[in-house]
Order: sequence, then structure tokens, then C-alpha cells
Amino acid sequence: MEAQENIRNAWAALKLVRMAIEQTCPAGVLPSEEAVLLLYGPDPIHEGEALAKSIIETVERLTSCLPR
Repeated sequence: MEAQENIRNAWAALKLVRMAIEQTCPAGVLPSEEAVLLLYGPDPIHEGEALAKSIIETVERLTSCLPR
């Protein structure tokens, strides 16, 4: 039973991260939950991968705008 609870907790945490990204990052950097299923897969690690890539893309966009 503990494993199922851990999975539920992982999904809950990922949903919070997704919410934060959707509220602060540029539109289009994060695929929808449905798209993540098709592009990456159905497991929490796949959602995490999509979230991480969207954060990286956002940072790259922001740092490319900085004066050098």
C-alpha cells in the first residue's frame, strides 16, 4: 500500500509544479497533460521530464534576452 501512496504523492507534487510552470512560464513551453502521455509516456517520470524540459527552455529563452 505504501507504494501506491508514494505514487499518488508524486503525482500531486508534479501537478503543483505544472501549475507553477503554467502560471509563470511562456505559453507553449509545456505540453498539455494529454500531449505528455503521447510524447513521453504515462508514468510520473515522464511528466517530470516534460516539466524539466519546459523549465530549461524557459531559462534559455530568458538568458538569451540578457545583454552580454
